[in-house]
Amino acid sequence: MTEIEVKIEIKDIDGIINKITSLGAELIKNRCLEENTLYDFPNQLLYRKHQALRLRTADKKAFLTFKGAPQKSRKFKIREEYQSEVKSTKNIKKILKELRLVPTFKYKKYRSIYRIHRLKICLDETSFGIFLELEGERNEIVKVAQALGFSKKEFIKLDYIQLMKQREVKN
Repeated sequence: MTEIEVKIEIKDIDGIINKITSLGAELIKNRCLEENTLYDFPNQLLYRKHQALRLRTADKKAFLTFKGAPQKSRKFKIREEYQSEVKSTKNIKKILKELRLVPTFKYKKYRSIYRIHRLKICLDETSFGIFLELEGERNEIVKVAQALGFSKKEFIKLDYIQLMKQREVKN
């Protein structure tokens, strides 16, 4: 499946929640803690190819996700993404280890998920900032971003690992 998304950094979490709900967005997942671990080969093959393999746990569920290299786009992050629910995190970790994949990066965030039409709106609270993640068709992303008071100039294409590393360098 092709994923099209942008992030927008926000400062006022209560204000943005009010704006999201005033647009008629439906809360589809209450705020919960997500733990994310990226896996790669010791030679960093996935990282070098701009790909990612992530194991995410949230609400007693786990998902393994492969993300392909980003496609060219000036304003949007576009990449192939394949995800499957994992029944046993213990067993999937053993499988990954046997394949010689090792954990390379870990991060946590609190996420709430809203939906308006076919657009997914995630409100992510991280240790390095609060972000909206808008995922769907480009025209819907732009339309909802503008309705929330944001312009394309505020779109962020970086993933959370890149953002975290960028902020570490600045501090």
